[in-house]
Amino acid sequence: MRKLLDALYTGSAWLAALFMIGVLVMVLMSMLGRMFQFYIPGTDAYAGYAMAGAGFLALAHTLKSGEHIRVTLIIGKLTGGMRRGLELWSLSVAVLLSGLLAVYAWRLAWQSHAFHDISTASDATPLWIPQILMGLGTTVLLIAFLDEWVLELRRQRSHDSVETHHE
Repeated sequence: MRKLLDALYTGSAWLAALFMIGVLVMVLMSMLGRMFQFYIPGTDAYAGYAMAGAGFLALAHTLKSGEHIRVTLIIGKLTGGMRRGLELWSLSVAVLLSGLLAVYAWRLAWQSHAFHDISTASDATPLWIPQILMGLGTTVLLIAFLDEWVLELRRQRSHDSVETHHE
């Protein structure tokens, strides 16, 4: 199961990296279009979609790498059961909030599909297509928080990497 979860987080990060390359390609196309007097409709919108996709798809890998910003002012001073209790409470809140975010991201994509909502930019892209990336990213983030919660519950979660990065 660990290999499968790690592959999910890594795959999501690689997909985010591809979308970052997509942002670069769209910006370069837009710049070249201005330099050589041609217009490619939708490059700004597609760059925005790719940026949002990259941001959401990178969330889980960033969490699992210990790179999310974490304020340890209180938890850093606690030890033993108090620290573990606060860690579990914090992770429970994170699971709840990321779960809600995932549900509402998928709901937004579904509603956009049902209402045939399209971009107001010149590309007229059906909005459910880029919104799927938000749903995927938030779902993988939820899985990562659940993974962290279970690791903490089993006392298998490492606190060293978190503290060395963010204190």
